[in-house]
Amino acid sequence: MSQELLEFAESLSEASRKVIKPFFRSNLGVIDKADDSPVTVADRNAEAAMRDLIEKHYPDHGIFGEEHGIKEGDGKHMWVLDPIDGTRSFICGAPWFGTLIAYLQDNKPQIGVLDVPMMQERWVGTAEGTKYNGEFCRVRTGVVLEEASLFTTDEGLFSDDQRTAFGRVKSKVKCTRFGTDCYAYALLASGHIDLVIEAGLQAYDAMALVPVIDGAGGIVTGWDGEPVTLDWDGRLVAAATPELHEQALALLAG
Repeated sequence: MSQELLEFAESLSEASRKVIKPFFRSNLGVIDKADDSPVTVADRNAEAAMRDLIEKHYPDHGIFGEEHGIKEGDGKHMWVLDPIDGTRSFICGAPWFGTLIAYLQDNKPQIGVLDVPMMQERWVGTAEGTKYNGEFCRVRTGVVLEEASLFTTDEGLFSDDQRTAFGRVKSKVKCTRFGTDCYAYALLASGHIDLVIEAGLQAYDAMALVPVIDGAGGIVTGWDGEPVTLDWDGRLVAAATPELHEQALALLAG
């Protein structure tokens, strides 16, 4: 991966930080989107700032953003943007929301940035590895399922069948926690937790996570074990080791 693209991806997260920080824990307008998820002025302005930079430096590249939709590009290069992953956390003043930035080449994620602006933390993943605030990080290994930590954002986001399937995994692990949005994947990449299982995600929620988890030595797929792509079904399993991943998939399948 070219250093130029890598540095540009990080510059996008810096631009997003500058927009988001003044709005945090302030009185700002909240709008409910068509799917009833809240969107804020910070969301929209942060994505607009990133899109402006992409259009200035890489005018031929496509852009797929949560707030401002799709700009068709040359069909080879695309940026996938989620300015605030965890909008409800942001609105409530919880600092673990993040900005997700992915660079895709031929529809495959090559760079993933997971930036947590209020905590001054950033994970950047490529095929060469994942760095946390500039230093390489790795998933932890050697943890058996019965000693593993499992995270998801909200069990209420699962369908009844999905909740039952998640419960089978939950019943086997040592610890289950909720509500961290994209920050759970950051904790996984840095070796603090072992499994993240979610459903109902969109491409902009997930594309940046693939290089971050893969680069740290983990594994991330759909519930069917297939790669996470722009048109996958929104169900995701991220695991620290192939063994935990295989066990989680088997339990989810029943």
